[in-house]
Amino acid sequence: MAKPLVIQTEDLDPAPAAWLSERCELVRCGAGEKRFEQLLALAEGMVVRTYTKVDGAMLAKGPKLKVIGRAGVGLDNIDLEACRSRGVRVVSTPDANTQAVVEFVWALIFDALRPRLFLSEALEKSHWGEVRRELRAEKQINELTLGVYGLGRIGKRMATMGAALGMRVIYHDLLDIQSDLRHGATPVSRDELLANADILTIHVDGRPSNRNLIDGAAFARMKPDVILVNAARGFLMDNRACAAFFSSHPEAMALLDVHEPEPFGSNYPLLGMENVHLSPHLAAATDRAQENMSWVVRDVWRVLNGENPEHEAK
Repeated sequence: MAKPLVIQTEDLDPAPAAWLSERCELVRCGAGEKRFEQLLALAEGMVVRTYTKVDGAMLAKGPKLKVIGRAGVGLDNIDLEACRSRGVRVVSTPDANTQAVVEFVWALIFDALRPRLFLSEALEKSHWGEVRRELRAEKQINELTLGVYGLGRIGKRMATMGAALGMRVIYHDLLDIQSDLRHGATPVSRDELLANADILTIHVDGRPSNRNLIDGAAFARMKPDVILVNAARGFLMDNRACAAFFSSHPEAMALLDVHEPEPFGSNYPLLGMENVHLSPHLAAATDRAQENMSWVVRDVWRVLNGENPEHEAK
């Protein structure tokens, strides 16, 4: 019996790709390549990452599709309703990069709070003291309030770490989370979160209603020296409102790992701002996280083999 055809549109780690290749005919082909539509007409499965958009138009050209595997967490690039209407199951790896993202966000926060220098040569005694004075931190982390916008998997881990570091931790979420699952965080209204957070970290999902969640009105409620971290989704933030706020509040700082669009161009309104630090979507960039996400192939195979997957989007 012929193996089912599965299209791999973006990178997968070698071991998971090899595992799926033993069971399927796995073909690497980007969605923009010439032969993609020819393969799509025959494919029973597809494995995508962040930058392949799966919508009704694509699905219409894949009449044999049974499963879409998202090697990652967010499903923003997949039209779940269109998949459901065609009977195409969507699987993902919801906890694959939690540790990596939390590590990265805290690295950004510590970079912002604790300036440091690594010496490559001996210093004169007078210069030694001068350097130490210049690098003296203005704030200690246990003096600050951590605001967590969205207390999901990553938000809970952020709250746990903040509480362990002696911070006051507050959060806002659409769900009413029972007290024993709040991981040391106190629920507050959205306005209270924005107004009281010294460090505000965003961890909400990719539902369409969250587009421009952090808009001009939200920025107007923030502290003038807030540290804002977004390692969730670029479209959560109104870029122009963000640029206006940080331009007029030089004592505030933005640490942004995700952007709208990606990659951004030379007209990106946040480029070149001293207190806005941009990184190229690195939060999940660890070997372990990348491998964990790539193992979505197990659930892809389960569906193709007539089994129920472990992590199916609802």
